[in-house]
Amino acid sequence: MGKRYMTREGGATVTAFVPYDCKNNCPFCINKQEYKNPDGFSVEAVCQSIRMFDEITPRCDFVFTGGEPLADPDGLQIMLDCVPSTHRVFINTTLPVSEHFPEKRIIDFTERNRDKITCINVSRHMVHYVQESNDALLGRLAVPVRVNCVLFKSYPHSNIKAFADRFGQYGIPIQFRADYTVTTLENLYQREGDGILSDLMENFTYLGLDGCRIRCGYHFDNHGQHIAYHRTLPYSTIPTVIDGEEVDILYDVLIKQNGAPHSDWTGVPLDVEAYRNVMYEPYDLKVLEGDPYQ
Repeated sequence: MGKRYMTREGGATVTAFVPYDCKNNCPFCINKQEYKNPDGFSVEAVCQSIRMFDEITPRCDFVFTGGEPLADPDGLQIMLDCVPSTHRVFINTTLPVSEHFPEKRIIDFTERNRDKITCINVSRHMVHYVQESNDALLGRLAVPVRVNCVLFKSYPHSNIKAFADRFGQYGIPIQFRADYTVTTLENLYQREGDGILSDLMENFTYLGLDGCRIRCGYHFDNHGQHIAYHRTLPYSTIPTVIDGEEVDILYDVLIKQNGAPHSDWTGVPLDVEAYRNVMYEPYDLKVLEGDPYQ
């Protein structure tokens, strides 16, 4: 018997790497190397894999990342059009504004896709790594928006409250993210020595904690603005044994820029035929403390 997979009800999250690069060089980005040689990159190949994952798990989530999804809005639209309405769709972007993609076109893009896009996750950081669009633009988009902020190495600790307030005025939630390259199964839930958690506890009202095998989230309130602190492992496959059989539990699957399906972020190809027979379990994300979603 070949490889066996298990995932949560609905299917593993499908992250699609758009087949075109961004102009940024964020120091924590592990994807930049993949875009140095674009041979074989193809919007149509990505679309073929989108259709394949829709066939296997017609209610999974799709995430478009890169690279920069909005560097080619026409290409992104083609890929979005391949995703049926049974799926939630998220876009990870720096929200680049240029003469070819001015603010009005960005707003029009979200208006056109308001029934398609579940949320746009906009990268903003306490240390500037990219050319940022006007903050007010985030509040004018026609779909929900969240700011993702990686707290990479040394960051200005004393400015964390001002950073949150910067987006709170537009009603935009923030997800602070730890450097996941140093996260392990052993320290995933470790609080001692976590400077980010200490900063958040000091500046915001703690609501609670949720988590599963590979990620956890501490939740806070900032005068009505939701603040989350996300920690996750650098991989998304958990090997286990069920009834004497080795099984890979998948949380994320990937579509690479050439359309190739992978079963993890670590360069492991997906056995597509095995995934067609994937076993399902209830999603193990649970509230572990307090009331994170109030």
